[in-house]
Amino acid sequence: MSHEFKVLQNLKELTSVLGSALADVPKPLIGRETIQIVLVREVQDYAIFRTEETREINTVWTRKSITDPTEIERVAFLATKQKAAESRELESLLRTWNAAANRTAGECYLKSKLCLSCPRCALFGATDVAKSGDKGANVKHRIAYATAFSLLPVDPTLRETHTFNGVDEATQRTGQTLGERQSVRPGALFTSIVTLRAVTEMELVLAIKAILSCTRYGAETRIGGFVRNHILGLVAAQEEIISPLELTLELAEVTDLPSKAKVAEVLNNYRQKCATPSTAHVLEVAQVASFLAAIQTVELDKARLDAAYGAVTDFRRAQAGYLKKAAD
Repeated sequence: MSHEFKVLQNLKELTSVLGSALADVPKPLIGRETIQIVLVREVQDYAIFRTEETREINTVWTRKSITDPTEIERVAFLATKQKAAESRELESLLRTWNAAANRTAGECYLKSKLCLSCPRCALFGATDVAKSGDKGANVKHRIAYATAFSLLPVDPTLRETHTFNGVDEATQRTGQTLGERQSVRPGALFTSIVTLRAVTEMELVLAIKAILSCTRYGAETRIGGFVRNHILGLVAAQEEIISPLELTLELAEVTDLPSKAKVAEVLNNYRQKCATPSTAHVLEVAQVASFLAAIQTVELDKARLDAAYGAVTDFRRAQAGYLKKAAD
């Protein structure tokens, strides 16, 4: 069965660049087709990026820049925190799109009831908790995250401590201080990279829509943690050509949101250092803008949703076939 979905058909200048890094259909055995989505996450409200065991924000010491070995302390936006938020965002988007299209889809939600048959499960990976001993139930992820680092040092720029109190509803007076929390101040910039492997064009579109749509990250998002994601570059290759830390050190002298041109310059420099530069393609500034504009115009109607879910059904059928051959 064919499940065609083309957003590049009207962007012919991108077909040759991205086409080689895209799969026709999701496959159980994947190659090294890689797309790196390069973005900067801009904090718009007080955000709490910390582990669950402590009230202190996550920090790490790194060199100041690619040319300056002086160590400074940066805020670390852990990969797990980014992935969890965007995985749930795609899950919610699919639920909303299915409802708007008057389309029935099975229940799927993190973490106790993953359906293993929707585009979110196929992209982010899933394990059937009820069948944890059945290896055939596992779906390997094809989207990967890494820790994002603040461009600026923690102190005195980014960290702020707040105390909070309980209010007596009868007297409207605050009682004893209940505790304090450390937050990242608004305006903080984090360089981040989301890596896709052997994804289809539909999955690339879904991943980017989830990134652009997701706005709440970190702990206590009911009262803060608003983040705006700016996609500034795209790389199609047979490998990951750059890491978030390398990108951070290259952009360390930038005090405002980096330009797409500056990001493209950095990516092209690192393209020359990869294993096979001839197979790595960095999208030009105009190409990135055209591609994002095209994705924003795409609406997930019933036909496209049917195609997306149908591709996952075929993928699971193919996976079952591989497992049967291995068992035989």
